[in-house]
Amino acid sequence: MSRHVKRGKDPAKRFTKGSLLKYFLRGSLHFFILSVICSMTFILAEQLIPQIIRYTVDNVLGTEQAQLPAVVLNWINGAGGTAFLRAHLWLIAILIVVIALIVAVFRYLVNVLNNKGAETLMQTMRNSLFAQIQRLPFAWHMQNQTGDIIQRCTSDADRIRVFISEQLVSVLRIVIMIGLSLYFMYSMNVKLALIATASIPAVCLYSAYFHNRIHKHFTEVDENEGILSTIAQENLTGVRVVRAFGREEFERERFEKQNDHYANLWVKLMGLMASFWSSADFICGVQRLLILVFGAVFCVRGEMSPGEFLAFISYIGWIIWPVRQLGRMISEMSKADVSIERIMFIMNSEVEKDPPGALEPDMRGDIVYDHVSFGYDEQVPVLEDVSFTIKQGTTFGILGGTGSGKSTLVLLLDKLYPLSEGSGTISIGGVNIADIRAGWLRKNIGMVLQEPFLFSRTIAENIGITQKDMPMDEIRRAAGIACVDEAITEFSKGYDTVVGERGVTLSGGQKQ
Repeated sequence: MSRHVKRGKDPAKRFTKGSLLKYFLRGSLHFFILSVICSMTFILAEQLIPQIIRYTVDNVLGTEQAQLPAVVLNWINGAGGTAFLRAHLWLIAILIVVIALIVAVFRYLVNVLNNKGAETLMQTMRNSLFAQIQRLPFAWHMQNQTGDIIQRCTSDADRIRVFISEQLVSVLRIVIMIGLSLYFMYSMNVKLALIATASIPAVCLYSAYFHNRIHKHFTEVDENEGILSTIAQENLTGVRVVRAFGREEFERERFEKQNDHYANLWVKLMGLMASFWSSADFICGVQRLLILVFGAVFCVRGEMSPGEFLAFISYIGWIIWPVRQLGRMISEMSKADVSIERIMFIMNSEVEKDPPGALEPDMRGDIVYDHVSFGYDEQVPVLEDVSFTIKQGTTFGILGGTGSGKSTLVLLLDKLYPLSEGSGTISIGGVNIADIRAGWLRKNIGMVLQEPFLFSRTIAENIGITQKDMPMDEIRRAAGIACVDEAITEFSKGYDTVVGERGVTLSGGQKQ
């Protein structure tokens, strides 16, 4: 008797780059927000130190009257005024030390929060990608190379982690640092501040130019890294075949050829990035030189005080480094953009779904193939108008040459490849398998594959893999039916023997 299974809604997700990042950031976004807040705190504290030095040089040690906010003047007067500070310079030194301690504490918090956010983000990405891959159709896995999928889930995911946790948060920190530095600089001397900011538009323009070129080159590098990973993965999993047919030299040359091509692509990309970075260094060096020259001239002319000049030198350091870093981050953004696109391919791939009202019928009825036609390539049919019935409780043998469709018949029965409309039907007990829940169907069909695959677990865990906690008596009963119970008990650890990767500790017959 059939029963309907109520399934929750599972709409297909079509992620954009922004929505994908938002999806991955669930559970870690608050760490990054707190990190930015802590960054703002220590940056503001750092920016006060040049103002303290400026006041000390001009007002305490010199005779200048630096313009200060009313709140700061009230603090100074409350402490005894400029004359008192001149007689107790150690108070200014202590104030700078206290501010430095505040900066150190909040820098520490930034690092802790960033690392927590980064690892939580990486955990979410791994879990999401693995869950998505588990739900993708069998045909999708046949069309995409394992090495490339692994590379997307490891290298590309890690690159996104680094971009968000280090670069994106740093961009926000840099914008705050530049904004505060410019505020203090323009409040002291507008002319010198204009000279200091003249290079920023130039850096932004050539960074945009290099961004597109780096993006194109890095896409090619990333794709070739996936090819290299695939070659390595195939040779590691098929090492016995390589050795058995003496293909070591051929595979080594094949790997080295791809590795050389991959290395050359990296060399070209690094050459492009070196041009980008050196240009930024040159522009920033010219900017620092202009500040020193014009600042000295303004001091000689009396247009600015020595304290303001010293403060300017500090602030220009805080502008040059962030602008330089901002340019480099744009190049890193190109890499992250490629990685996001590659991960989007996995997350936006159509997952396997059951039809509305999927059934879980009795699976002990007759199996009927009714006018079934199928081809992996639409132009080349493997099965054409195949019809037969397998009676309940009987054994049915299928004979045929290589490529005649014997394995295909079983794959279709398990819904690993769906039958398109008008290509016939397969039914069990009178119920079309298209209407049966895939999980239920596969749970009730046992398959002995031509290439048996065993996980790196115990023999008991491999036999009972279809259930979470299969009783040992059921495991032994299944092993007895397969005529391997006696062979398993001869192992020193019996059913607790770990079979090794891909079951290398067992013979081919024992695996099957």
